[in-house]
This record gives sequence, C-alpha cells and structure tokens, in this order.
Amino acid sequence: MKVMRFLAVGAVLALAACSKPASTDKPAEVAATPAQPPLVTVNGKAISNDLFEAYVKAVTQGKAASELTPEEREQVKEELVRMEVLAQQAEKDGLAKDPDVATRLDLTRLNLLQQAGAQKYLKERQPTEAEMRAEFETQLAATPLVEYHARHILVSSQETAQKIIDQLKAGGDFATLAKRFSGDKSTAQKGGDLGWFPPDAMGNKNFADAIGLLKNNEITSSPIQTQYGWHVLQLLGTRDRPPPSFEGVQDQLKRILLSKKYRAWSDELLKTAKIDPPLPSAPAATPAATPAPAAATPAAPAETAPKAN
Repeated sequence: MKVMRFLAVGAVLALAACSKPASTDKPAEVAATPAQPPLVTVNGKAISNDLFEAYVKAVTQGKAASELTPEEREQVKEELVRMEVLAQQAEKDGLAKDPDVATRLDLTRLNLLQQAGAQKYLKERQPTEAEMRAEFETQLAATPLVEYHARHILVSSQETAQKIIDQLKAGGDFATLAKRFSGDKSTAQKGGDLGWFPPDAMGNKNFADAIGLLKNNEITSSPIQTQYGWHVLQLLGTRDRPPPSFEGVQDQLKRILLSKKYRAWSDELLKTAKIDPPLPSAPAATPAATPAPAAATPAAPAETAPKAN
C-alpha cells in the first residue's frame, strides 16, 4: 500500500500564486509615463529604480524600498553600487568570457526564463474546486488509513544487525539491546520506541515494506537497510487513522495540480521541440517520499558489535 503524498512543488510553481496581472485598461488618450531618471549612474551605466526595488526585496525578504528607513535605503543603495563597480571590473578583467563564469550566467538565464514561463502559463490555470476535489479523491483512494507502532535498533553494519537479531531470537531483551547498541540517540534511551507513524513516515520503502509484513510483536528475521544504516525492527501494534479533510489539504492539492499542469505543458513542449540527438524516453515521474521525522534521522552509529549467543 502507498501512503498519500501531497507533493511539495519548487519555487517555479510558487511564482504563479503571487504574480500580478499586467493592467490592460489604460486609456488610449493618456500619454505614456515619462521614463524615470536612473537611481544612480556608475561609470556612465545607469542603475534603475526598478533594479533597486528588486534588490531591496531580495535582501530584505520581500520588503519594499518604501518600508526602509532613509539610512537603510542608503545602505542598500551603496551595496548595489558596490556590486555594479565590482561587476564592471570583472568584465574589464575578461571574466565574463571565462568558461565557468559564462556557463553559470547561462544557467542563471535559463532558470529565470523558465520561472517566468511557468508563472505566465500557470497564472490563468489555477485549479478549480472541482479539480481539487477530484484530486483529493484520487489521493485518498491510494492512502492506507493505518498507523504502526514499532521500535528499532539502528547500527552501521549488516553483520552487527544480524548478531542482534540472533541475540533476540535467543531471548535477548529488545529495549536493553537498543539502549546499548542503537545509533539512533533520539530513540535508544526509549528502548528504540519510534511511537506511532504512517507507513512512509520514515522516508524509505524498505522500512515501510518490512513494517507492513510484520505481525504484532514480531521481529524482522533479517536486517533492513535504509539511508541511515541497518535496522532491526519490531512491530508493537497497528491502528486505524482518520482520513484528512478536504479543507485541511487544499493548499497541498493546489500544488499537486499546478505541478501536474506544469509537467504536462513542459512534456508537450518537449514533444514538439527539435532535439538532436533525440532524448531517450524519460521514465514516469514518481512522487517524492515524505521527509522522515526528526526522531527517524539518527546520528551515525558508533557501536561495539555484540557477540551472538
């Protein structure tokens, strides 16, 4: 079974939610607004007020220049002028033609343009309530409404984990061995107890599959490998969990739908693009795993291997 994953979407899609449509109702008889004088010129090159406003937002986490004190405005202005002076010197030194710098400039250009393209495309394609409700039903149908209560012992090697399993089979106490050998310091002193969690909460398919196959109080017969190391698992119990409400996940649903629309659009553009040599068929995208909770991100273990009985 797979747990519903409400996907996070990158900054490309976030731009669509905050974009401002351009005004198109300007009367024909109104004269065009005269161009503003530059904020400042540096060696004859103008720095515009628009550039200054954009820089203020970048360095103040979204504030407008009008929100700054006169002293703060002058400080930011000086920083921007300093950047321009240094950039001009870098160009004089030929750095704009340096292969590494030129490549990074190209990447910056690509990133900005694709973000602007995503913003323009998605601005008029915000998900409707009907679309979100349909997506909600799709996600809910794939959601196992169950939680597990388990404990684990995390070590750095398969051999050590197997020796611990051998000790448990011989009558060893799980909690005692967890306190002694587990590298997960957040759970070791609790006898390895992970508490209650949904199947994919640990961010690893091997872990989720292994837990799902266990019966209550059963211990894994062989070590389970994840990105954290090797686990010895014991299932302590299961329980049902209530489904999420539509109202509680609307933001996540919106991001999922925007992601799907953006992916479909980009797929169509790829199909019509002339690419030489052609790209191999890309595999279907898979949902990102839900991040593991803090308790399931143990420090690297440094245990002394136990002796098998």
